[in-house]
Amino acid sequence: MFPGLGGMNPAQMQKMMSQLGIKTVEVPVEKVVFYMKDGTAMEMALPQVTKMTIQGTETYQVIGNAQPLQSLPNSKPKELEITEDDVKLVMQQASVSKEQASKALKETKGDIAEAIMLLKK
Repeated sequence: MFPGLGGMNPAQMQKMMSQLGIKTVEVPVEKVVFYMKDGTAMEMALPQVTKMTIQGTETYQVIGNAQPLQSLPNSKPKELEITEDDVKLVMQQASVSKEQASKALKETKGDIAEAIMLLKK
């Protein structure tokens, strides 16, 4: 039974979710690794992973105890990769030079929309 749901048992909950078009599936997983934007990583061994599909959108729920990874396998700190196409797009949209577009992309860590908004201020 789930607390706070008026004594509804799991089978009733599953039936109600099915009627609402929500599908859940347990995913057999041995390990989950989260790579953080700051270059660190967290690892979960034998987590409980549930995939929910709601109106065609998949959502994963991961439950477990995360531990920091001391070293990342075969990894170096990621360098910011700014493509020529990204620079051209920012140049066109913000009406700026190549140098200004490159600088804005570096400042915004490659976020094209944020770079354009920064240059249009």
